[in-house]
Amino acid sequence: MQPKLKVLIIDDSAVVRQTLSHIISSDPDLEVMATASDPFFAAKKIAENVPDVITLDVEMPRMDGLTFLKKIMSQHPIPVVIISSLTETGTESGIRALEYGAVDIITKPQMNTKQFIEESRIRICDAIKAAGGAKITRRRFVEPQAMVVEPKFSADVVLPKGSPIHSMLKTTEIVVAVGASTGGTEAISLFLQALPPDCPGIVIVQHMPEKFTTSFANRLNEICKITVREAKDGDTVIRGQALIAPGNYHMLLKRSGAKYYVEVTEGSLVNRHRPSVDVLFRSTARFAGSNAIGILMTGMGDDGARGLLEMKEAGARTVAQDEKSCVVFGMPKEAIKLGAADKVLPLESIAAYILKPY
Repeated sequence: MQPKLKVLIIDDSAVVRQTLSHIISSDPDLEVMATASDPFFAAKKIAENVPDVITLDVEMPRMDGLTFLKKIMSQHPIPVVIISSLTETGTESGIRALEYGAVDIITKPQMNTKQFIEESRIRICDAIKAAGGAKITRRRFVEPQAMVVEPKFSADVVLPKGSPIHSMLKTTEIVVAVGASTGGTEAISLFLQALPPDCPGIVIVQHMPEKFTTSFANRLNEICKITVREAKDGDTVIRGQALIAPGNYHMLLKRSGAKYYVEVTEGSLVNRHRPSVDVLFRSTARFAGSNAIGILMTGMGDDGARGLLEMKEAGARTVAQDEKSCVVFGMPKEAIKLGAADKVLPLESIAAYILKPY
């Protein structure tokens, strides 16, 4: 029997600490080791007993969460899950937290609807478990010089399974569908930075909260040769551009004649997620078939594994990221077990692979 993961909650709000304690304690695999109102109290708790995972707010008195995160990751790395309010500055801070080594970012629970609270519970507990199994390494930070971010439905609830559509016009355009979760922000960043401006059109699902995907896309757009942006309903998939599914919305690939476009829609959680990789991959299998390449990257759970198999069965080339380069070897592992991956590749080899001709 596996021991429970010990969790340290750091948040300046007593109400939030109480709510998170209740949510985390409801999972039989987790236990709240302690709570702290700021990083200074947290440091004392860690000195007494090192937690398996820390949940961390960004805006706190005496020391902000980002400063504390940098200290933790550079001195004594512990898996950290950021739980943040969705303010505009908060989204930017959240993206920065991922760059500093946070394993995941999730939305701070709101006391409004039963559905929201239940979905938050699932998301929080899953994120903590993923963090508990993540590969964490010590980080070195260089300061920048001054200048002159519990139902488990299948994809059926969003798009019923069906055969690939062969009656449309022929097209030579390739669509690359990418799915990732824990550790995926860094993996996607490295993948996209390696692509040339004329690469095939790309559609991406990264498990990430609403609004954070906007900041994530904007940050990638600044550092990549290709255009990267958060997808909007009806956006056309074109060469040299990557569309990232907005947080809290599913994204499907569709086709009109020889043109591919995306549909952004609401719906139930699929494999505990919205957006879901399985939803994107199933729609890609149906509407792109052999004109597609599917890539499943690092992440906990099995979202995307069955969808990648559907893409392979529809004639697409399929890739799973290898264990060594994954932060969490969950989703790719499940795809490999299903026989869904044509290739198992290290992260640094995936960009070159999708540029190869058939």
